[in-house]
Amino acid sequence: MAFRRIYLFTLALVWGCMASSSSQQTAVAPPQDLQITDPGLLGSLDIEWKPPPNVQTFNECTVKYKFEYRNTGDREWKVIFTRKLKFRVGFDLSRTAEVKVQTLLEGRCTNDVEVQSEWIYATFQVPLQGKLESEVQDFHCIYHDWEYLKCTWQPGLLAPRGVHYGLYYWYEGLDHAEQCDDYIQDHGINIGCMLQNLSQAEYKDLSICVNGSAAATLLRPLYATLRLQNLAKPSPPKQLMVSTSTSEGLRVVWSPPGGETPPQCLEYEVQLAEEQGKTKAVWASVSTQMETAFTIARVNQSRISCVRVRGRTNIFCADQGFWSEWTQECFSVSREEDKQLFILIPVILSLSSSLIIFMLIGQCKKRTPPEKATHMSVGC
Repeated sequence: MAFRRIYLFTLALVWGCMASSSSQQTAVAPPQDLQITDPGLLGSLDIEWKPPPNVQTFNECTVKYKFEYRNTGDREWKVIFTRKLKFRVGFDLSRTAEVKVQTLLEGRCTNDVEVQSEWIYATFQVPLQGKLESEVQDFHCIYHDWEYLKCTWQPGLLAPRGVHYGLYYWYEGLDHAEQCDDYIQDHGINIGCMLQNLSQAEYKDLSICVNGSAAATLLRPLYATLRLQNLAKPSPPKQLMVSTSTSEGLRVVWSPPGGETPPQCLEYEVQLAEEQGKTKAVWASVSTQMETAFTIARVNQSRISCVRVRGRTNIFCADQGFWSEWTQECFSVSREEDKQLFILIPVILSLSSSLIIFMLIGQCKKRTPPEKATHMSVGC
């Protein structure tokens, strides 16, 4: 019995030592010297760090990093898994930038179990000038037809008369931030900007700053990071055609809108208006689809009075987008019963007219007296 206890105690001691040794071997330190620098690109900040001090000892393992970032006030962290030691990512510089990094170790040295280090943190905040109420209001951008970006805003509540606004932008591929050269004005004040030729900025962070200047007054700049594909608004679909047939029923066909909108990136909503007696027709959505045709069974088309279609960027090309306007003209649907009645009425009128004419001719023949004989009949 005593021998068995000694054996179990020895076994437990050996296991504990092995576990402790294994734990010590697979522990990994966090990265070092996490830094954030501003290269002057309107919110795109450079984040870099150095490897943990003991990284060379893990020859049989893969060393990666989990990098997360956000602005103060955001609920979710954006996550990147990488082996790099430097990243450039976009932030809203009107709020504090927050980043954190940890080391991930996995391979033979950890028995193929992922080992995570502690996190290291860093923050960055640009010095803010002016009061919050001096920042422009109602900043809004739409990427029309994937051809041009239109951004508009209104002067800040504390903006004085004679304020001058300028919009600056940058995306990866530009050497430096550039200024808008096509402003929208209202009474001499810039309240918007049109940016052309942005195809190289699609699916990238587009950093924007709207800054204001006025005599003896400091105005707070507005910073924004945009994704063009999420701001796209196509033109309405073209060539809407509606036809009816006894076999298929009501068939609606249209063409993709013009512009540079990729046709494969569009989805469409089809709406029908149904007659409601003397009240105004009510619109109802019947389909959201990527195809450019839609068929309505004959049994369901008797009360349809109108069809319209609109489009937007689908989920395969963007996270969100703006619906286009509806097709310009509501296409009235002529029902089969109306066509049949339209054809039947002339036929009935024609038959009625013919019948009346024949009746009149018959009446005239009855009223004509028989001719009297003028010669005596002579026998053979």
